[in-house]
Amino acid sequence: MKVAVYGGAAPKPGEPAYEDARQLGFLLGQSGHTIMTGGYIGVMEAASRGANEAGGHVIGSTCTQIEEWRGTKANAWVKEEWKHETLRDRMYALIDECEAAVMMPGGVGTLAELAVMWNEEIISMKPARMMVLVGRGWQKTIEAFMAELGSYLKLHDQKRVYFAEDIQTAVDLINQFATENQKS
Repeated sequence: MKVAVYGGAAPKPGEPAYEDARQLGFLLGQSGHTIMTGGYIGVMEAASRGANEAGGHVIGSTCTQIEEWRGTKANAWVKEEWKHETLRDRMYALIDECEAAVMMPGGVGTLAELAVMWNEEIISMKPARMMVLVGRGWQKTIEAFMAELGSYLKLHDQKRVYFAEDIQTAVDLINQFATENQKS
């Protein structure tokens, strides 16, 4: 199954957020999933690295706009690069092609990716996908959103995202989803 891993660009090797994402990539790769990331630094690099270390396949969705802005190229652990011109095209490629997603802690970009994917699920543009949000930060954010604006979402649409307090729980949810979808 193709699993997109989203998260912030800030974490560096050795930092807890980086090592969590690396462990996530490793466990998903070890489970036989193809890992998809934005292809650059931080969580994207860590998940790519972990998946690569487990022998998994890594797809990086990259774009010219980011490379010109940051002066960077795809990380060394990307094995298949999908190159796009714009940030928007890069984001939609990941969203459109993934069968499940894990949202690690991140900023506005990660929030945008979650919002677009969740909205596509609601309006049934794509088959149902597992969206797992890792960490208390996501849970607090979504709980606050639901408390204030939840009346704008049907109950079954509110339940389209799953929370995981840790990496192992996220991987277990993804693996369970993959097993259930193989039977269908």
